Amino acid sequence: MHKIKIKKNDEVLVILGKDRGVKGKVLRIFPAKGTAIVERVNMIKKHTRANPQKQIQGGILEREGPIGISKLKVVCPECGKPTRVGRKRLEDGSGARVCRRCGATFN
Repeated sequence: MHKIKIKKNDEVLVILGKDRGVKGKVLRIFPAKGTAIVERVNMIKKHTRANPQKQIQGGILEREGPIGISKLKVVCPECGKPTRVGRKRLEDGSGARVCRRCGATFN
C-alpha cells in the first residue's frame, strides 16, 4: 500500500480510461482499495427496488463509481496544470503539499 497523495476536495484530472481528460472534484478516498470517487467521473447505473417505508423510489439510479488513484493527477490551483504532488517542510515544522511544476503550496 502506497501513501495517498490525493485528498478530498482536490481538483483532479483523469489520465487513463473511458473518462480520460475529464476534470472533477474528489468526493471520497478509499486508501485500502487505492480508489477514489470523483464528481461526474465513471458513472455507473444502479438498479434499486422501491421501499415505501424509507421513501425510496425504485428505478435505475446513475451515480459515480470508484476509479483507481493511479489514473488521477492533481490539478494545481496556481498554474492550473496537472501535476505530481511533493512534500515540503515549512519553517514552523509543519509539512505542506507542493506543486512539482511551479512550486506553489496547496492544501
